[in-house]
Amino acid sequence: MNQWAVEIDNLVKTFGDFMAVDHVSIQVSKGEIFGFLGPNGAGKSTTIRMLCGLLTPTSGRASVNGFDVATQPEEIRRSIGYMSQKFSLYDDLTVEENIDFFTGIYGVPRERRAARKDYVLRMANLSERRSALTRTLAGGWKQRLALGCAILHDPPVLFLDEPTSGVDPIARGDFWNLIRELSSTGHTIFVSTHYMDEAEYCHRMALMYRGKVIALGTPAELKGAETGHTLMQLDATAPLETMRALDGLEGVRDVAVFGGGLHVTVDDPDATAARMRQALAAKGIEVRRLERIAPSMEDVFVAMIEAEERKAA
Repeated sequence: MNQWAVEIDNLVKTFGDFMAVDHVSIQVSKGEIFGFLGPNGAGKSTTIRMLCGLLTPTSGRASVNGFDVATQPEEIRRSIGYMSQKFSLYDDLTVEENIDFFTGIYGVPRERRAARKDYVLRMANLSERRSALTRTLAGGWKQRLALGCAILHDPPVLFLDEPTSGVDPIARGDFWNLIRELSSTGHTIFVSTHYMDEAEYCHRMALMYRGKVIALGTPAELKGAETGHTLMQLDATAPLETMRALDGLEGVRDVAVFGGGLHVTVDDPDATAARMRQALAAKGIEVRRLERIAPSMEDVFVAMIEAEERKAA
């Protein structure tokens, strides 16, 4: 029995001379939350549309639920759930009417429709809003309704393409709780995002950049890959002057603004910290905090993307 819900082997998609997806290979286990991360334009949505049977690959092969994306797109579309940031709910229908409409679209058997509707209303915490017009819902509630409508037919694999785009942080957290619940009941979730903090919620992830997968692994594995250097938090007066003072300083590999301070990547933390203090003191800049910190996923991804850009240059 095949353990993979999604298999991608050397998948390529070109539009004229532009290669949007460049020889991507990934395997996703059943029941896994798999994150597809990267900046806008990295090729995430194009890959997902091929996996959903909505775009034909230029070359390579991929299968979802055992169905081939090139030759069995109809079977794939029947066996998956798909939600994007542009998921088409009908604003002039109530919550309940939207659910009824999508049970028909997804061909949910008549004898199961009432039970599936109740499940979705409970899961999305929309029971008390069932009669509300969809246009009156806040963004986070619309998002929950869209997710509910995408799983009415109980698909084993769910594709979520930038589903939290434009939603406030609290609603994003609530949405990820729903995703974890779905995963715990055996659903495979393939989710793309450009919010790097959401990577922490995934079992494994791929980082895409310019059509290629440049990193693949668990959050811990990807953070561990960055252990060749040390990350330091630097809080000082005059951040811009601080960045200029550290530019080209021996032992300093990179300086990036992070919140109200700076993240500085260094080779030898003790020796470099002493040099940094000296260089900043010479410019009359006061150091309020300088200490080693564990890298966030955002630090890891920024470092990986910058490494790719250096290679390309």
